[in-house]
Amino acid sequence: MIASPASPSAPPTLPLSVLDLSPIPSGGDAGTALRNTIDLARHAERLGYRRYWLAEHHLAAGVASSAPAVLIGLVAAATTRIRVGSGAVQLGYQTPLAVVEQFGIIDALHPGRIDLGLGRSGQRVAEIAARPAEEPEPAGPRWVDGLLIPPRFSFAGLAASGRLAFQASLLRPPGAEIPDFGEQVDAVLALLEGTYTSPEGFDAHAVPGEGADVEVWILGSSGGQSARVAGERGLPFGANYHVSPATVLEAVEAYRKWFTPSEYLAEPYVIVSADAVVAEDDATARELAKPYGVWVHGIRTGKGAIPYPTPAEADAFEWSEADRALVADRIDTQFVGSPETVVAGLRTLRRVTGADELLITTITHDHADRVRSYELLAEAWRASE
Repeated sequence: MIASPASPSAPPTLPLSVLDLSPIPSGGDAGTALRNTIDLARHAERLGYRRYWLAEHHLAAGVASSAPAVLIGLVAAATTRIRVGSGAVQLGYQTPLAVVEQFGIIDALHPGRIDLGLGRSGQRVAEIAARPAEEPEPAGPRWVDGLLIPPRFSFAGLAASGRLAFQASLLRPPGAEIPDFGEQVDAVLALLEGTYTSPEGFDAHAVPGEGADVEVWILGSSGGQSARVAGERGLPFGANYHVSPATVLEAVEAYRKWFTPSEYLAEPYVIVSADAVVAEDDATARELAKPYGVWVHGIRTGKGAIPYPTPAEADAFEWSEADRALVADRIDTQFVGSPETVVAGLRTLRRVTGADELLITTITHDHADRVRSYELLAEAWRASE
């Protein structure tokens, strides 16, 4: 059985959830990051967050979430009620059977609490690396009912360096073809439901996996294939404002356009991600958020996510105008400030996108500041209803 999210009209308060990359702080290590993830998940459960999702990132010195299924099992074992899942498994690097078996094992131990978020970033990386010239020209910034929609980021420069192609070669077997995302999603659903049959008529049954009580989600950053696959199959959809703020509106609009009622959902259900740092006052929050631009700069220049800097290390970074332009869309769309400031921004995001749920990702150098940010946000969010 494949579970589905609660009806959008069910909860009295718009739900907040957590997306965690298990960031490695400057001066720390992967063990520190993973222990922080488990601790933060326990706090998130105590604070009433609905879900705790783990991202998938590879070849990054500052991120420990390279194997979300492993982390999901650890987090689920350390908590009791909160839903735990992937945001998202990169299907371009795994077979549908492997994914279903992994999540089937977790569901067997923690039934009814597991979300299987699927993404096509593995396929997308390969496409960009192969055809960098096809990246669209960025448009100018615009405001939509109070929400900033910045210019679209172009991956052409990063793709031209060859690093994306190199990384893809390490994550995919030599000579492997780029799989069709829609076909892979269909295979995942069929394996979970126990209806998988090959073109030659052979059946396959994943054990554990078949009949697992998981929620299947599709995550996407644009109005392309991910949004269409989610809509046509009647699955819940996750749209990325924190990664691709320029295309979040086209993503949710495309999903709703293509949505067809299914056994999973009677109507569209959208979770929208947001990057936020909350502190007691705006000035303190801005200080805590200083390293974010340096961290994004490492990603955008091909170094990958670096160990998350301290505010002092961020102050020492020498910015050029080109550097600032490279990360402006991400800095300008991060919600930073007091609880009141951030809640107001998130409510604008919710209103403009029509989100049924918000997925909050927060990174600070010190773990205590990250925990406190989620605490302040949860308290202020409830109070604002």
